[in-house]
Amino acid sequence: METSLSRDSALGKAATGVHGAVDKAAALADEAVRKAKPAIGRVADSAHLAVDKVAGAALPTAEWLSDKSETLNAARKKSVADARQYVAANPLKSVAIALAAGVVISRILGFLR
Repeated sequence: METSLSRDSALGKAATGVHGAVDKAAALADEAVRKAKPAIGRVADSAHLAVDKVAGAALPTAEWLSDKSETLNAARKKSVADARQYVAANPLKSVAIALAAGVVISRILGFLR
C-alpha cells in the first residue's frame, strides 16, 4: 500500500511539474503573440499602402489603353473597309499584288531556313 501511495505521490508531482511547464509555455506563447501583433499590423498596413499605390498607378494606364484600344479598333475597321473597296474596284490588280506579296514572303521564309 505504501508503494501505491508513493507512486501516486510521484505521479502527482510529475503531473504538477508537467502542468506547470505547459502553463509556462502557454504564457510564453501568449506573450510572443502579444508582441507580434503590432508588427503584423504594421506589415499589413504597409502591404495595403503598396497595393493602393500600384492600383493608383495602374488606373491611368488602364484608361489610356482603353482609349487607344477604341482608336485602334476604329482604324482597323476603316482599313478593312478601304481594302474591301479597293479589291472590289480593282480585282485583277489586287490578285497581282497578292501574288507578288506571296512570292516575296516565300523568298524571305526560304532564305531564313
